[in-house]
Amino acid sequence: MSFGQGGPFDGPGGSTPDWSALADESAARTRRKRWLMIGGGAVAVLAVAGIVATAVINSGGPSDDSPSAHPTASGQTAVPDDKPSFPDVSVPPPPNPQDYISDPKKDTAPLTPATLFPQKSMVVGEHSYPQTGTASTTDCTAGAQGPLVSSLGHNGCKQLLRATYSSGGVAVTIGVAVFDSPAKAAAVMNENKPNLMPLSGSGVPADFCQGSKCRMTTNATGRYAYFTIAGYTNGKDVTGNETQALQIGRDGGAYAFTQIAQRGKDQAAKAAEQQLKEARRKAGKTS
Repeated sequence: MSFGQGGPFDGPGGSTPDWSALADESAARTRRKRWLMIGGGAVAVLAVAGIVATAVINSGGPSDDSPSAHPTASGQTAVPDDKPSFPDVSVPPPPNPQDYISDPKKDTAPLTPATLFPQKSMVVGEHSYPQTGTASTTDCTAGAQGPLVSSLGHNGCKQLLRATYSSGGVAVTIGVAVFDSPAKAAAVMNENKPNLMPLSGSGVPADFCQGSKCRMTTNATGRYAYFTIAGYTNGKDVTGNETQALQIGRDGGAYAFTQIAQRGKDQAAKAAEQQLKEARRKAGKTS
């Protein structure tokens, strides 16, 4: 084979073109052009995509869809207003009501028969007994008799409050003695029998539980010792088999405990309210 101008030729003298070779060479050139066009286009697309990605990353700002990216009428970018925030109100744990009937520094609410026994009747469950009289003294021995007199004295009783309730021929006198500490109240409870002096009143004779057998109980909670003396208003002795005087005696003890406990709850609730107000004040809020 020999080559002349314009490409390969076939034949002995080189005068006849090799049409098959020319066709193959043309097809090859076409394929090379197509590849260059497609490949170059892919490279261009990748380059553009890289430029866009770099622009987005470098901008660090919101996209065009974000409301804050649109300018306002004055040409400035609108920034949404921040919502107001308030500091958290830190409220201490609620006070323990028992602390307020155990510590004289906390137990500062007025203490009178009217505040300790404010109801006109003692209501315990289904039983109701009208109040017939009340009394209070700082000379605790004046409201006691027998061994309880010395017990109240040497344990430092500060005040003795009494209230009597009566219904259906039976009555009970409740006595509440106040001390400086729970230990003193417990000592009185454990030392002697609770010889509380009964308190007469409307429908309850002056000799109530004087000279007749009556039922007596004692207990303590916080810095308070409380006593009951229950019996018949007609002077009948209380026996172990009868129930009426025993019932009013049990009700009297339960009522005394409830009233003392309520005193602690009331003072604790008031202290909790003050704590909340102080926490709000510190946080810049108003109640």
